[in-house]
Amino acid sequence: MTTAATPPPPPDQFAETFDQPDPVAGETHAAQALALYRHIARQPFFKGLSIHHLHRLAESAWEMKFEPGQTIFSEGSPANRFYLILTGKVLLQAEKPDRNVFPIQTLGPGDDLGWSWLFPPYSLTLSAHAVEPTETIFFYGTRLREQCEQDHELGYQLTKRAAQALNECLKATRRRLMECIAANPDISSAIPPELGGPGDPSTLRSAATEDGPAPVADPPTRAD
Repeated sequence: MTTAATPPPPPDQFAETFDQPDPVAGETHAAQALALYRHIARQPFFKGLSIHHLHRLAESAWEMKFEPGQTIFSEGSPANRFYLILTGKVLLQAEKPDRNVFPIQTLGPGDDLGWSWLFPPYSLTLSAHAVEPTETIFFYGTRLREQCEQDHELGYQLTKRAAQALNECLKATRRRLMECIAANPDISSAIPPELGGPGDPSTLRSAATEDGPAPVADPPTRAD
């Protein structure tokens, strides 16, 4: 039997869940909170964070599951959350004006996605879809952003990690662009000289393969 995917909790509902503990299920809630904290503390992405900051993250966290093909978030939507993948695979895509999509990168366990919540204008720049059954830790970004304003050390630590994640995403996007250009030499004339154009397929192919990307039909996975 297929288990229904967990729908994203509305922000107000999510905040109430943590701000107003259920008196009837207090012990269960405490046990779940402890399990969630341990999940977060084991993630390499958060290595080096203090116990205090790990607890702050856990206060704004929620476990969520997604079924294959389910949209996690859509490009252009408000950025108020981010995710850490525990199991499964997620495909990042860019949406083109003709409503087609352009695959950018496939993410797996230990990877993160959705860092736009940390930077104005707080709008998602890519779409994310589950490729297979996927379990994640969902972080309520709006609340965390407020905590970062109050705790500058926490803000620095998260910004440092976000910058690394965004850099990896930019490199993956560049590799995909170079692959497409190399596969379609006719469009190379539109590339400015500083990026290897115009019209030198060998240069473009070299740029496309320098980081060892996957074939065009199969977007590369993140290699941290």
